[in-house]
Amino acid sequence: MKKILSFVTAALLFALFVLPVGAADHQAMVRVIHASPDAPAVDIAVDGKKAVSGAEFKAVTDYLTLPEGEHKVEVFAAGTTKDPVLSQTLNIEAGKFYSVAAIGKLADIKLAVMEDNGKGEDGKSMVRVAHFAPDAPAVDVAPKGGDPLFSDLEFSKVSDYGTLDAGTYDLEVRPAGATDVVKALDGIKLDSGKNYTALAIGLLEGEPAFDVLLIPDGGEMAAMPDTGLGGTTENSSMATTWALVALAGAALVGTAYVVRRKENA
Repeated sequence: MKKILSFVTAALLFALFVLPVGAADHQAMVRVIHASPDAPAVDIAVDGKKAVSGAEFKAVTDYLTLPEGEHKVEVFAAGTTKDPVLSQTLNIEAGKFYSVAAIGKLADIKLAVMEDNGKGEDGKSMVRVAHFAPDAPAVDVAPKGGDPLFSDLEFSKVSDYGTLDAGTYDLEVRPAGATDVVKALDGIKLDSGKNYTALAIGLLEGEPAFDVLLIPDGGEMAAMPDTGLGGTTENSSMATTWALVALAGAALVGTAYVVRRKENA
């Protein structure tokens, strides 16, 4: 009997700790950014299920889990469920982090999809720039008074990650090839071993005004939160539950068999 109880305990521990890891192997991490300057607050649905509610301009959601493969992403004016402002298919791979940004003015709104998988070394940071300000010309980003780190980025374009020493920087956004300063970015802190995206958003002429948001990008898949999209977490939990039931059932059958053998001996 002690052996049977040990088997039951081991089986339950296996189901609890091993099976969820297998489920995570097929997940990607996705966050949503509202970067459309004249769009209202929005709700976002994935595969027909609401995933984000009431996101306003400049909103950056947490990373959420999605199974790998194709997913239909729809953007609605907050509180509505008909006539999406935008509908697009997103194809994602397991083990990767993605940022999906709604960009452009409302009349021409579209999704920009970025992979967030750069990672800085010790003492270094990885940084990229995304130009999402629809009325701004191509831009350079440079240290104050220095040569550009990122050059000639046009609207909707995203640079590759560049490597910088960790530390604090005073940067400038300039029209491409010029020395005029569109936006001064003083005291930008970059931490060792982390990667970032600098989002140029807003309008040069009008409101909301041109601005730059610096946001940290994805890390290890081990940091995956419990929140799921499209029933991911629920399905994983159900799979684990059925596995527990099956293993426990098998153990009980084994126990009953041993008991019967002793009674018949």
